Amino acid sequence: MTVEHDDVFWMQQALLLAARAAEAGEVPVGAVLVRNGEKIAEGWNQPIALNDPTAHAEIVTLRAAAQALGNYRLNDCTLYVTLEPCPMCAGALVHARVKRVVYATADDKAGAAGSVLQVLRHPQLNHLCQVSNGVLADAAKAQLTAFFASRRKEKS
Repeated sequence: MTVEHDDVFWMQQALLLAARAAEAGEVPVGAVLVRNGEKIAEGWNQPIALNDPTAHAEIVTLRAAAQALGNYRLNDCTLYVTLEPCPMCAGALVHARVKRVVYATADDKAGAAGSVLQVLRHPQLNHLCQVSNGVLADAAKAQLTAFFASRRKEKS
């Protein structure tokens, strides 16, 4: 795992965005896309609010970044996300040519950065993302655990 100087700062920003998702009743995942130390775009999970199964934090962020830059290729960008990307999001990250993906905590049920599948660094794909994980993992896990505990409590 390669952790760069700004990784903690940007992951803290992603955790704040994940909190916004939780406040809206969405699974708390937040994402920030950065290039040359500047935030290009941000997003959080919104599939319920937008009635869009693709409105994961990563996809929302990639769409905003592509609009901001006027290009769907997001070369030399780093995506910070609080949960390991799923296969859909990992495929979009590869297609967008995101240089580096930093995620906080693994997704042992649907992770596509090595936990379940390996999409971000699959040798047969035309682009490989650099991957770092574990940055503020405890905080991200706590956020997810609290959210799902609250949901279970509401149902009982």
